Amino acid sequence: MDLPLLRRLTTGEGWGLLQSLPPYDESGALALQQRLRGAGFEPDLVAAALNQARLREKATGKFGQFARGMVFTSDGLEQATRLSVAAQHAQRFRAAGIHTVHDLGCGIGADAMAVAGLDLRVRAIDADEVTAAIAAVNLRHWPDSTAEQGLAEEFTPPAGEGARGVGAWLDPARRTPGVADITGRTRRLFRLEEISPSWDTVQELAKALPATGAKLSPGFPHAAVPAGAEAQWTSVDGEVVECTVWFGPLVRTAGRTAAVLREGSSPVLVTERDGDSTAPTLTNLAEVGAWLYEPDRAVLRAGLVPALTAATGGAELDAGVGYVGSSRSVDIPWARRYAVVEAMPFNVKALRGWLRDHGIDRLTIKKRGVSIDADVLRRQLRLPAKGHTEAIVVLTRVRSNQVALIVKPA
Repeated sequence: MDLPLLRRLTTGEGWGLLQSLPPYDESGALALQQRLRGAGFEPDLVAAALNQARLREKATGKFGQFARGMVFTSDGLEQATRLSVAAQHAQRFRAAGIHTVHDLGCGIGADAMAVAGLDLRVRAIDADEVTAAIAAVNLRHWPDSTAEQGLAEEFTPPAGEGARGVGAWLDPARRTPGVADITGRTRRLFRLEEISPSWDTVQELAKALPATGAKLSPGFPHAAVPAGAEAQWTSVDGEVVECTVWFGPLVRTAGRTAAVLREGSSPVLVTERDGDSTAPTLTNLAEVGAWLYEPDRAVLRAGLVPALTAATGGAELDAGVGYVGSSRSVDIPWARRYAVVEAMPFNVKALRGWLRDHGIDRLTIKKRGVSIDADVLRRQLRLPAKGHTEAIVVLTRVRSNQVALIVKPA
């Protein structure tokens, strides 16, 4: 969608058309398109409106009811911060006494909307003129906030008294513009040095304007966390969605932290201070204990398994696998707990025999730290095609040896 078409879609007749559309239904899209054309609407406007209806339906998972009043691009929606996470970002700025946030690389404006929603002023820019215009539409309810085309690298931070109460937010591009895969999505970038603006630019800005935050990939390396900064890995309902690095007054706990967000619950924070620097590990399989704990993936990404061993009095099964065995049953809001039914060295024949002897005909396979192919294993176990008795097997390591644990949710 180019800029003239976007302006037609978001004003006058186009906006009225877009807001009048029913919830998107793929099976009826063609018939609806034909009816709208028959009613006299221009074909390109109809196509753009229906595409927005489709994107709005897809965006409901991230933005809830707010999606019905927003405008999107496919890439912009995929990269946009979820509303629940953006709200956490915005609260950081408000709690630090920030009144103006420069959103440098705003995308479709998800974070800008969350910040403006807390009555903070936003000055947003994006390198792409259409994306910036979309962000401006999405910010229309907050007339004191703006979105314009601009480059983060050309931003000049205020100095002296002008910097008081001013912060910056960056969401560096992690895709290659114009380079798409067979699905039409632009290629992802995974290396820190490939993001735009660069990681060096982010750090230089944080020196000039200390109240700076940057949303980065969950693969952000621990060794890259700047001294005094906070790198927080965030998960939503078990899915790790980002690592955000906070600087200056936006830091709550320096070092690595994890934020675990679940629907209907308050966010749970895990920090390096919650455990020792390293997690103890088992010396043999017999020590696994009656309970197995699986930390939330944000905790794993942040390298905070020691917090789980400290909370449970247990030990990690092997260095780096994340699973913790313990003799204690403890409720941990950021970890799943399983009762250990059986623990054995991994052997296909022995595992098949155990499952057969216990009447297991449905199996959930979880694995970490081993190279076992779950699909191949399932065929080797030769379970009945249909059944009603289910078990969970965890394939992992103890003292570098492959093991199988049969567990059940506690």
